[in-house]
Formats: sequence, C-alpha cells, structure tokens
Amino acid sequence: MSTEINNIAVLTSGGDAPGMNAAIRAVTRTALYHGKRVFGVYRGYEGMIENDIVELSSSSVKHILALGGTFLKSARSQEFRTLEGRAKAAKNLRDRNIDALVVIGGDGSFTGALKLAEEHGIKVIGVPGTIDNDLFGTDYTIGYDTATNTVIESVDKIRDTASSHNRLFLVEVMGRDTGYIAASTGLATGALSIILPEKKNTYEELFSDLRSAQANKKTSNIIMVAEGNHLGDIFEIASAVRKEFPSIDVKVTTLGHTQRGGSPSTNDRVLASVLGHYAIKGLIEGREKVMSGMINQKVVFTPLEDAISKTTELDYEMLTIAKILAT
Repeated sequence: MSTEINNIAVLTSGGDAPGMNAAIRAVTRTALYHGKRVFGVYRGYEGMIENDIVELSSSSVKHILALGGTFLKSARSQEFRTLEGRAKAAKNLRDRNIDALVVIGGDGSFTGALKLAEEHGIKVIGVPGTIDNDLFGTDYTIGYDTATNTVIESVDKIRDTASSHNRLFLVEVMGRDTGYIAASTGLATGALSIILPEKKNTYEELFSDLRSAQANKKTSNIIMVAEGNHLGDIFEIASAVRKEFPSIDVKVTTLGHTQRGGSPSTNDRVLASVLGHYAIKGLIEGREKVMSGMINQKVVFTPLEDAISKTTELDYEMLTIAKILAT
C-alpha cells in the first residue's frame, strides 16, 4: 500500500445527479478504512477557491445514502477557468496538505480536474456523476438510472390524461448534446417518435409518424423530445404539428429539473458505492488522472482525457425497436 497519499479531498461539480451522496459516502468511508484523512470541498471548484473545505468523518456521511442531490453542494466557477483561479484553488489544497482529489461529476468537471493535475501536480481521479450517461469509459453514469425512472413515472401519468382526452403530448427531457435519456425512455414508454440531438430528425419524418398513427386509429400519442434536438424548441415543434394537423389536440410538457431530483435507485446507489470505493482504491494503488467506471459489470479505469474527449455511441437499434413497437 502506498504511503504517499494521506489526505484526500472530494467534491461534486456540475449538474447534480441522484447517487452523488452515495459516492461521497463511499469515498469517505473507504479512505477512512485505509487510514486516510478526508476533506469535503463545498460548492465544487468555487468552494475550493474560497477555501470552503472541511474535514469529514464517518458520521459526516451517515444517513445520506438515500438522499438525492449532493450535500457538498455544486456550483459552476468562472474563476476556476483561469490560471489564477486554479492556482488559488491548488494553494488551498496544499495548505491543508491534501495529496489527492476525487471529483464526482461530468466532462466539464473532469476537464477542470485534469487542468489542476497538469498545472499543479495534484493527483486526481474522477467518478462519473451525471444523468446524461454521456461519458466514455463506463456503461452507465451515476444518476442516469434514477433520472430515466423519473421520466418513465411522469410519462406514464401523462399517457393517462392523453388517453382520456385523445391528445398528443410532446414531452421534453434533458439531453443538450446526447439523447440517451430520450432514447431509452421513449422505448420504455411506447413513444410514437423520439427526437434526438444525435439524429437529424426532419419534420417530414415526424409528420409521417403521425399520419401512420392516424391510419392505425391511434387517438393518443407521446413524442419524446431531447432538449438539444435539431428541430428546435419544443414549442416550435408543437406549433409546426398544430399547423400540419389542426385537428390534433397538442400539449407540451417539459420535465426539466425533476429528472435530477429524488432518492437514487438501487442501481445508482450500488454503482455510486462501487465506483466511489474504487476511486480511493485506485489512488492508493498509484493511479491518477483516470476515471473509475463500470463496463460489462467490471470496474475499469479510463484516462480522464479519453473520458472527456471520446464519445459512447448511442444504440440506434433502440430507435428502430421503438418505431416498430409504437405502430
């Protein structure tokens, strides 16, 4: 066991995701188990710059396993984007003799961690915490399972009223750059169409789906829309549908930040616990500038640079299956 690392800091950064607290708990208690001191950085890199850092004990993380969000809070820091800001953050870590940093977040958070490592020699390791499921090096990111379950629960309720009133609902879900949430929940809820950032959807394709639904005498339908799609704002899409099909009663629902909240699912609690544990194990074994991830039920370590720059391919077969099953 390496004795080089004695004091470890942990922070959450970027958008919050269900399971982040479970990851913090795993990082803290695994480090303590190995005789290390643990420090929690409040409000991400902003808190690191402002020296909002406290030592954590085992009791600091009790009863947080089931809580959504992150008790360490999260914030986006413009100052950390500067050389001066990162130097100030690094000094605050050194002043506390902190040897290593665990960053729980997405690609933006990992980019900051990598710069801190390259510019100031801080040993860093990442844990993938984002509902978007868009990081290379892991089959699933922490928060994705809970977010999709939240979407499914909401859409099931929307379908009840859609069926009662013969309505078409456009449902917008998160996914500025990737459509994993829209694709998986669209299939799981029987959506007629799924509109994604990765696919150059056209209005003619959408209108064709709606004509097919009318021909099959479907009186209520769900269209799943990722926020970063190429057709435009969901209200623009709704307006185009109303113009083409004036007889259809079109409604819009934006699920928004409900997708980020709530108690984490079993899968997210387990994933967060395992990846948080292995983040500490990786540091003790001498790993740095990597992300702990899970591929084919096995923990793997991926260079942060690859986790940030490479992409995981969306399974387009899901869209084919969804279209066949929705007809």
